[in-house]
Amino acid sequence: MAQFRFRRLRTLAILVLAFAGAAVFGDGEQRTAPTIDNNDIEQVTDLDWSRLFHHDYSPPSPPPPPPRPPSVSCEDDLGGVGSLDTTCQITNDLNLTRDVYIAGKGNFNILPGVRFHCEIYGCVITVNVTGNFTLGANSSIVTGAFELESENAEFGNGSVVDTTGMAGNPPPQTSGTPAGEDGGGGGHGGRGASCLTDTSKLPEDVWGGDAYAWDTLQNPESFGSKGGSTSLKVDYGGLGGGIVKLMVHQVLEMNARVLADGANGGNKGGGGSGGSIYIKAYRMTGGGMISACGGDGYAGGGGGRVSVDVFSRHDEPKIYVHGGSSVGCAENAGAAGTLYDAVPRSLIVDNFNMTTDTETLLLDFPNQPLWTNVYVRNKARATVPLLWSRVQVQGQISILQGGVLSFGLRHYASSEFELLAEELLMSDSELKVYGALRMSVKMFLMWNSKLLIDAGEGTAVATSLLEASNLIVLRESSVIHSNANLGVHGQGLLNLSGPGDWIEAQRLVLSLFYSIHVGPGSVLRGPLENATTDDATPKLYCDNETCPFELLHPPEDCNVNSSLSFTLQICRVEDILVEGLIKGSVVHFHRARTITVEPSGLISASGMGCTGGLGHGNVLSNGVGSGGGHGGKGGDACYNDSCIEGGISYGNANLPCELGSGSGNSSSASGTSGGGIVVIGSLEHSLSSLSIKGSISADGENFEPATRRENLAIFDNFTGGSGGGSGGTILLFLHTLSLAESAILSSMGGYSTNGGGGGGGGRIHFHWSDIPTGDLYQPIASVKGDIHTGGGQGKGQGGSGENGTITGRDCPKGLYGTFCEECPAGTYKNVTGSDKSLCRQCPVNELPHRASYITVRGGNAETPCPYRCISDRYHMPNCYTALEELIYTFGGPWLFGLFLTCLLILLALVLSVARMKFVGVDELPGPAPTQHGSQIDHSFPFLESLNEVLETNRVEESQSHVYRMYFMGPNTFSEPWHLPHSPPEQIQDIVFEGAFNTFVDEINALATYQWWEGAIYSILAVLAYPLAWSWQQWRRRLMLQRLREFVRSEYDHACLRSCRSRALYEGIKVNATSDLMLAYVDFFLGGDEKRTDLPPRLHERFPMALIFGGDGTYMAPFSLNNDNILTSLMSQSVQPTTWYRLVAGLNAQLRLVRRGRLRVTFRPVLKWLETHANPALSIHGIGVDLGWFQATSSGYCNYGLVVYALEDEGYPSGAENIDVASRTEERSRLLNIKKDRPPVLPRSRGHLSPRGRTENNYMRRKTHGAALSVNNLHMLDEKRDIFYLLSFILHNTKPVGHQDLVGLVISMLLLGDFSLVLLTLLQLYSISMMDVFLVLFILPFGILLPFPVGINALFSHGPRRSAGLARLYALWNLTSVVNVVIAFLCGYVHYYSQSSSGKKQPSTQPWSIGMDENEWWIFPAGLVLCKLFQSQLINWHVANLEIQDRSLYSNDFELFWQS
Repeated sequence: MAQFRFRRLRTLAILVLAFAGAAVFGDGEQRTAPTIDNNDIEQVTDLDWSRLFHHDYSPPSPPPPPPRPPSVSCEDDLGGVGSLDTTCQITNDLNLTRDVYIAGKGNFNILPGVRFHCEIYGCVITVNVTGNFTLGANSSIVTGAFELESENAEFGNGSVVDTTGMAGNPPPQTSGTPAGEDGGGGGHGGRGASCLTDTSKLPEDVWGGDAYAWDTLQNPESFGSKGGSTSLKVDYGGLGGGIVKLMVHQVLEMNARVLADGANGGNKGGGGSGGSIYIKAYRMTGGGMISACGGDGYAGGGGGRVSVDVFSRHDEPKIYVHGGSSVGCAENAGAAGTLYDAVPRSLIVDNFNMTTDTETLLLDFPNQPLWTNVYVRNKARATVPLLWSRVQVQGQISILQGGVLSFGLRHYASSEFELLAEELLMSDSELKVYGALRMSVKMFLMWNSKLLIDAGEGTAVATSLLEASNLIVLRESSVIHSNANLGVHGQGLLNLSGPGDWIEAQRLVLSLFYSIHVGPGSVLRGPLENATTDDATPKLYCDNETCPFELLHPPEDCNVNSSLSFTLQICRVEDILVEGLIKGSVVHFHRARTITVEPSGLISASGMGCTGGLGHGNVLSNGVGSGGGHGGKGGDACYNDSCIEGGISYGNANLPCELGSGSGNSSSASGTSGGGIVVIGSLEHSLSSLSIKGSISADGENFEPATRRENLAIFDNFTGGSGGGSGGTILLFLHTLSLAESAILSSMGGYSTNGGGGGGGGRIHFHWSDIPTGDLYQPIASVKGDIHTGGGQGKGQGGSGENGTITGRDCPKGLYGTFCEECPAGTYKNVTGSDKSLCRQCPVNELPHRASYITVRGGNAETPCPYRCISDRYHMPNCYTALEELIYTFGGPWLFGLFLTCLLILLALVLSVARMKFVGVDELPGPAPTQHGSQIDHSFPFLESLNEVLETNRVEESQSHVYRMYFMGPNTFSEPWHLPHSPPEQIQDIVFEGAFNTFVDEINALATYQWWEGAIYSILAVLAYPLAWSWQQWRRRLMLQRLREFVRSEYDHACLRSCRSRALYEGIKVNATSDLMLAYVDFFLGGDEKRTDLPPRLHERFPMALIFGGDGTYMAPFSLNNDNILTSLMSQSVQPTTWYRLVAGLNAQLRLVRRGRLRVTFRPVLKWLETHANPALSIHGIGVDLGWFQATSSGYCNYGLVVYALEDEGYPSGAENIDVASRTEERSRLLNIKKDRPPVLPRSRGHLSPRGRTENNYMRRKTHGAALSVNNLHMLDEKRDIFYLLSFILHNTKPVGHQDLVGLVISMLLLGDFSLVLLTLLQLYSISMMDVFLVLFILPFGILLPFPVGINALFSHGPRRSAGLARLYALWNLTSVVNVVIAFLCGYVHYYSQSSSGKKQPSTQPWSIGMDENEWWIFPAGLVLCKLFQSQLINWHVANLEIQDRSLYSNDFELFWQS
C-alpha cells in the first residue's frame, strides 16, 4: 500500500516537471516536448522533495493563448452587406473552405434561411463582435467548431448550429478512439461501449474508447473521438462531435438546436463520441435543444461534455449528453457524458434511460470551491476509479432512476473512499463500493436502491462507516450490504420502512441514533446468512469457559471492533421499534432507553450459536447424534438399543452469557447449531423499558433431513439424524418489562428425528436494576405472554432435552419471584430472595370486622399486616360509614333521631317567629267588614282589587273607548302573540284598513321571539324547569315593554282616521294581564270624529267577549282582568260594587280550573255563573256565559265570558242615573232574588231571540267564539302533555285559613327536607362520589335549591310577591323529586349489586342505617313523602295568600252577596 502511494506521488512529480518544461520551452512556436525515459524517472526520485512541495511553492502561470489571426471583411470575404464595425448581414448561403475569424465592433447577422457552412472536419468559425449576433430563423451553421463572443445573441426558431461528426483531432495522448477491430464506440465525457464478450471480466470492465478531458469539465473545449471499426481495412467508425462555445455578455435567446453529437458508425463501426458545448451568458431565454450525445453504431459512442454558465434562466432548454445506442449489444449503450451547471455548481450524468454497462469516469473532485450537487440518473453508470478518492460536495449526491455510482475496482477491493455531502438520495439505483467507504452526510434516503460494499478477500479489512447526522430511511426493498465490518452512525432517525429493506454485514454496529425503526418485513442482520468463504465471518467464543468481559461491561465508544464478540450491536440509541427481524449470533443492545417489539417483530439468535461448544452432543457410529446441552442437559440418542448421552449442562443460571451448543463438533458438516445470545443492556447501563408484543428467541436449531441432503451424509428411515441444538442465552438488564399476550420469549432446544436427541433448553435471565421498594415501588414487569426454555423433543428412541432455566435477580424484602412482585395480601417477607415460600402468612386475629388484608406498595416486610375496610364507604379504624360515624358520634341511632327532631322543631319555631316579626305587618289576618256603598273595598285580596291595572287610565279614556282587540296565541316561544289581519267591524269606522294591516304586521313582528330565546328556554326546561319559567316570564315582560314603547312613541298611528290621534300619537294602547298570558289593544276616539254614535254604548257592544288571562296551569290560573275601562263600561248597566264582587267571585272559582281537566273543572264555574252571577246580573238586563274565543291554527284558544243583553222593559238601561236610594233598593232586590227565582235557571245552547239571549251564530260572528254549557262541555277538545299528572300534586286549592300554623308546618318540613337531603348525600358519599355528582348534577343542584327558595318565599313582603315566590318554591320542590329518584336508583343499584356479588356484610349494630342494609331506601322515601306534604301545604299557603275572603267560595247566594 505504501509502495502504491509512493508511485502516485512520483507520477505527480513527473507531471509537474513536464508542465514546467513546457513553460520553459513554450515561446509561441510549436516545439516538441522533451521526452522522459526511465532513467529520468529514476532521477526524479533523487529530487529534493521538501523543496518541491514546500508550502511557499507556487506553480508557474500558464502560457498566454496564441494570437488571433486577422479578421475577414464582411463584403469581400463573406459576401455580406455592411461592415463588421457597424452591422454585417449575411444574406446568401456561404460555404467556407478554411478556418474563419470574424471580428468587429458592430453587429453580425445571418438572415433567415441562410446556410453558413464550413463542411471541413475540424474547421473553426470564430465570431467576436462587440455588438449583437443573430442567427435567423431556419438558418444553419455547420462546422467543426463554432466560437461566438458578443454582447447579445439571438438564435431564431428552426435554426441550428451543427458540429455533429465534424470533429478535428482530439487532444494528444488520449485514448478516446478504441484500437483493434472490435467496433467499440469513441470515448470523451463517457466511455464508449464495447460489444466484446470477455467472460474473465465484469461487464463494466470492458469498454471501447476511454474518457478524457476531465480537467476541462467546467470549460470543455475538446473534440469528440472517432469510433472503432470492425475491419482493419475499412474504417467504419463514426467521427466525434465538434466544439461549440457561446460567450454572450448579456442576453442569449436560444431557440436553435446546438449539436455536437458524435457521428453514427452504422452496423460495422462504433459511434463517435459527443463533442464539447460551452455556453456562458448573463441571461438565457428560449426552449431550444443542446446536445453532445454519442453516436449510434455497432457499439455506441460515449457522451460528450456540456457546461452551462448562465446566471438567469427564464426557460429550460433540453440538454442531452447520453451515449449512443449499440447495434451489436442493445443492452450496452455508450456511457453518458457530463453536464456541468456552473451557477449551482452541479454535475449531472444522465443517460436518458438507455441501458448500459459502460461507465462515466468521475476523477478528482474540486476542493475550493466545492461542487454543490452531483446527479447520476436515468440508467447512467458513473465510477470513481481512483484509489483513496474523496468525493465531497456541498449539497446533494443523487443517484436516481436506474443510475449506478461505483467506487474503486472490483479486482482491487482494498481501497478506502470518502463521501461527504449534505444529502445522499438514491431511487431505483445502486451505489457500489469495492473496498471500504467512509460516508458522512446529513440525510441518506433510499428508495428501491442498493448500497453494496465488497471488501474483497483480504483478512485485514477496513471497516466501512456510514454516518448520517439527521436521517437514514430505507424504503421499497432497499438494501445496505457489506461482506465485512459495517458501522452505521447518526444522530437522528434510522428507518427501515417495510418489506425488503435490509442492512446486513458480517459484523454490524448501529449507534448514536435517536431512534431506530425496523419496519414490517425489514431485516437487520449480522453475520450474513449466506456468507462465502471470502467473507470475513466473525469467530464465536464457543470453547471459552469464561464469559467475555464485553458482554457484561461493553465499551462506551460504540466503535466497530473486530476483537469483540458482538456480531450485531445497537449502541447509544434512545428508542428502538422492531416490527421486522433483527438477527445475529451475538446481538447486543447497549445504552438504549426503550425497545419495543411489535407483534410482527422478532429479535432472533436462533440457530446462530455454536455447531460444537462446551455442551456439544455426541454421535453414534451410524450417524445418530444426541442433543446439545446448555441450561438443561441434551437428550440422549438411541438406535437399536445403543444409546449415547446428550451434551452436558453448563454456565451460570444467575448471570448466563454462553452460546448454545450444537449436536456435534465444530467440524461436523451435518450437525445442528445451538442458539446464539441476545443481551439487552449491561451491568452499568440497564434498559429503561422493554415492551414485547412479538418475539425474542435464541432457540437451538432443529434437525430437518430435507435441509441436509446437500451434505455428505444421507438420512432416511433406516439411518438416524443429528440431535437438536441447545437453546442459547437471553440476558436482559432492565428497569421495566412489558410482555403482551401475543409475546414470546424463547430459548428452547431444537428437536430431532429418527432416534436423535432433543437439544437442552437455554437460559433466560432478568437482571433488574434499582428495584424500587416501599412507597416508591412500581411493578417492574407486566407478563401476559409466554416464556419458554423447554428442551427439544427427540423422535423415536431419542430422548428429549431437559428444560432450561428462567431466573431473576434476588428480590428485596416484601417482593418475590422472577419479576419481583409484591407478596400476596395477608403475607409478609422480611428477607432477601425470590422464592415464594419466603412470603409468610399474617395473623388473622388482628383483622377488624368489615376489613380485609391489603397488598402494600412495595410488599409487606413486617407485622402487623396492613388492612383496610372492605369498601371505601367505610372509614378506619372501625370501618363505619360516614353516616354511621355521625350517628354514633351522638350516641346511636335513637338519640340521633331524637336530637334531630328536637332541633328541627326548635328551628321551625325560630323561623316562624322571625317570619311573623319580619312580614307580619304586611299580611292581614282575615277579611275585614265591607263598607256598603263604598266603591272600593280594600278588604278584598289582590284578585279582586280595583288597582290591578298595569298602567293608570284616565276617566276620559274610558269614556272615549271604542273597542278592545285581544291578541291571539299563548305567548310562548313557539307560538307568540299575534293580531289577526282585517279590522273588526267595531273599529272599521275609525281606522284605515290598509294602514291597519301594516300596523298588525309591525306589531306581530315585534311580538315574535328570537330563536335563541326559545333555545335557552328549551335547555333550561331540561336542566331546571323553574329557571325556564322565570326566563320565559322575563322575556315576556321585555317583549310587552317593547310593544308598549312601539305604540306609545315609535308608531305614528297612521291607521287611525282621527287627525288628532295621529298628531298626538294617541288612540291606541297596549296592555296585558299580570300573568303576561293575555294582551290586548284598546282603541279610543281622537275627539275630532264628530260622530254621535261613537263611542258605542254598552248595550250596542253586546254580545261582548271578556277573555280570561292565564292558561289554567298552576303558575298561571285563569282570571278575569278588571281595569278602569272595563269597570266604566260595565257601570253603564251594573253597579261597580256588584261588578267588583262578581269579578272576585269568578276569579276565585277560576283558580280551581286545571289545564288538562277543563271538562271537569269548568262545571263548577258554569254552576256558579247560574247560581250566583246571572241571577244578580239579570236585574240589570244582562247575562254572562262561559265561552271559548280566538282559536289558533295550533288548536290553542282563549276562554272567557260572553256578556249579552236580556231584553226586558223592566230592567234599567244604565247605572249612571241611579241614586243612593235606588242603589239601596237594588241591593234589596239582589238579596231577595233567590226567593223569587228557582235555584238553577234552565239553560239551552240555542239562545232565545229576540227577547232571550243572542243567537249562537251571531255570537260566533261577533266575538269569534262560542258559548260553553253543561250540554256541550264534553265536546271540549283539550290536549294533555306529560306534565298532566303533576297537576294532581301542584294545583290551586281553596283557602284553609290558619296561615301561621301552615307557615310553621312548612318551615318544619323545609328544614326536615334539607336535613334529609344532607343525610342522603352523606349516605351516597359512603357509596361513591360519582353517585353524589349524579344526584347533584342531573338537574343541577335541584335537590338543594328548594331550601333557599322556600326561605325566600316565607320571608317575602306582600301577599302578591309571597304567593309568586311560593309558587316558584313549589316548582323547585317538585323538580327536586327527579334528583331524589336518582338517589333512589343509585342506592338500589348499589345494594343489589352488593347482594349479587356476595359482598353484603352482616350488621353488627342493633339498628343500622347503612347503605348495605335493608334500610337503604329510608332517606329517599322520606324525602319523597316530605316533598309531597310540602306540595300540599304550599298549595294551601298560596290559597291563603291569594284568597283572604273565604266567603268567595260560599255556596249560599245571600252570604256571598252580603259579604
